Amino acid sequence: MPLELWSYPLLFATGLATGLLNVVAGGGSFLSLPILIFMGLPPVVANGTNRVGILSQNVAAVWSFRRDGVFEKSWLLSGGVPSTLGAVLGTWAATRIADDTFRDILVALMIVMSLWTLWDPIRPRRGNATSATAHLGPAAACGLFLAGIYGGFVQAGVGFLLLVVTTLAGYDLVRGNSLKVLCVLISTPLSLAIFAWQGQVSWIHGFALAAGTLLGGFFGARMSVLKGHAWIRRVVTVTVIAMALKLWLTP
Repeated sequence: MPLELWSYPLLFATGLATGLLNVVAGGGSFLSLPILIFMGLPPVVANGTNRVGILSQNVAAVWSFRRDGVFEKSWLLSGGVPSTLGAVLGTWAATRIADDTFRDILVALMIVMSLWTLWDPIRPRRGNATSATAHLGPAAACGLFLAGIYGGFVQAGVGFLLLVVTTLAGYDLVRGNSLKVLCVLISTPLSLAIFAWQGQVSWIHGFALAAGTLLGGFFGARMSVLKGHAWIRRVVTVTVIAMALKLWLTP
């Protein structure tokens, strides 16, 4: 589908905001998915196309976190494997539903996710400020697998779920964000490949979006490291409230 000239800056700006929100907190795809649908893409194609931007965003974020020393090689297996297995199942389900059904599910998930995050599920546990005792055991692997299913299916809001898992595992929000973006980076290529194989990716929309998410992912990772745990917590809170208000005010 060809793009109007005005569409490129809109998608770039959407990608920039999406990448920044996704890396620092989560929920950025609640912005990008509706924009892609508004621009004429069928909902399921918008879901697949959004993964192009997600991949670009997390390449930049992982590189930035790794450069700043917020990275553990053990995460590649302990975090990447369960989240990727879950993403394959979620993506398989997403490619087999009707557009109207996906649209209804997206609206319902936006409402549920907004209400759930207002409950403050990523409140840091006492004593995990340095992540010294953090460990990805079987319970965390199960949580990453379930979050991967959700992320493979719709992606929007998966960052919140992953932060819940990493927080319960003992990570502060800086290292939790680093682990989060690594899990998404590892699982997204296979998910994107499945959508592309089914013909459910608009590459021109995806690349325009990805140009913005690349910068957004880089700046989001830098801000996470520079500003720290308390700042991320405030951004998460503001993001959640904004999402809830948007849903409430949208007809």
